[in-house]
Amino acid sequence: MRIRYAIPVLAVVTALALSGCVNNETPTGPSGSSGTTTVTKDAAAAALLPDTIAKAGKLIIGIDPTYAPNEYKDANGKPIGWEVELMDAVGGKLGVKTDYRVAKFDSIIPSITGGKYNLGLSSFTDNTAREKVVDFVNYYTAGIQWASATGKTVDPDNACGLKVAVQATTYEDTDEVPAKSKACTDAGKPAIQAVKFDTQDQATNAVALGQADAMSADSPVTLYAVAQLKGKIQLAGKGFEVAPYGVAVNKGDKLGKALQKAFQSIVDDGTYKKILDKWGVADGSIDTITINAAANG
Repeated sequence: MRIRYAIPVLAVVTALALSGCVNNETPTGPSGSSGTTTVTKDAAAAALLPDTIAKAGKLIIGIDPTYAPNEYKDANGKPIGWEVELMDAVGGKLGVKTDYRVAKFDSIIPSITGGKYNLGLSSFTDNTAREKVVDFVNYYTAGIQWASATGKTVDPDNACGLKVAVQATTYEDTDEVPAKSKACTDAGKPAIQAVKFDTQDQATNAVALGQADAMSADSPVTLYAVAQLKGKIQLAGKGFEVAPYGVAVNKGDKLGKALQKAFQSIVDDGTYKKILDKWGVADGSIDTITINAAANG
């Protein structure tokens, strides 16, 4: 059942006056940040594009913009965030437009394999199970970070019997929390009750409103939520399980190589680091763009 909260605690996140989606030539950061970075086309990267995409002049991108600050919506419902800015810069390197299609997280990969989207951009953790279905162009690394209501001490390594809010179908939902819960029951202790929500803001609200003991999300998301909610939630423990993020494309699709080349181009010319610095998420930056890091790393 979908839950609607009467008090939109995390509404402040979507109400931030961040600039809209950037165009393919001048990505911008949060409102108030100074300077822009001009992106010029990389002919070598563009030459790797599949003919159908080159002719269409755009990348059709599935995105679930509910994971601030990585990807979320501005006041007009337009996807924004540091991942969106990176992808817009990549589009500029490839000489194509970026066409974002809002979708539920768990529908994006099936829509890629079904031919609806060219790629998926939604803070996907690259793991070997997902690599059996799609390829991942790796552009960032992130860990897992828990948070609890301010004043409530929660230890992620000793959370047996607690309610933990997660966004459904994320790694935290499918792998991390279940593994912790199994460790509890194997030791004869109460299981962790995973409280699943369609969107991350709902999961965060559950903690802020006292409806869950803690939340588990990717580190940049949790850090951002703690900062924006100003005293309503706090970090619980330290970050752990660092893993690569990847843009998802069809298995064997030559688009993967084009994206890899374009991402590497924005790394090499400094655009990548400037965007991450603007959003305060540079800790997860990487120097070399890879494909399928989970299997090959």
